[in-house]
Amino acid sequence: MRKLIIAGLVLATLSASAMDAQARARATPTPTPNLSKSGRLIVQRAPNFGTDISIRLWVDGKKAADIPRNQHYGGVLAAGRHSVVALALPNTQSRRPTSMTLRMKAGKVYIFTAMWEGDRLILRPSDYYTPTTRANR
Repeated sequence: MRKLIIAGLVLATLSASAMDAQARARATPTPTPNLSKSGRLIVQRAPNFGTDISIRLWVDGKKAADIPRNQHYGGVLAAGRHSVVALALPNTQSRRPTSMTLRMKAGKVYIFTAMWEGDRLILRPSDYYTPTTRANR
């Protein structure tokens, strides 16, 4: 009987802690990006990139998105220097990832199109954006 009461008290305490954490999470506002100090990065796929190939994209060493067919990556980044790395998946031919450094200026939009140059994946600067669905992160 005593063990049952102790177990009930422990369960009640854990339940209350979980509810408090959920309430705090709902009460914490999500910060809105300050667009005057940031820019936008869009990475889209060329129409002939491939149907069964996705692009894994990292920004500043963190996975930003897997971009399948008919989707793109769109993100807001702080102004300054950023590293952008892309790799075609599945990587059956053991290709090396493509990497570039981007010096982002506040208020600017940077659009890159992932395409093949021979057997290499490249990120080519683009003047246009082809509307597609935003890729899940």
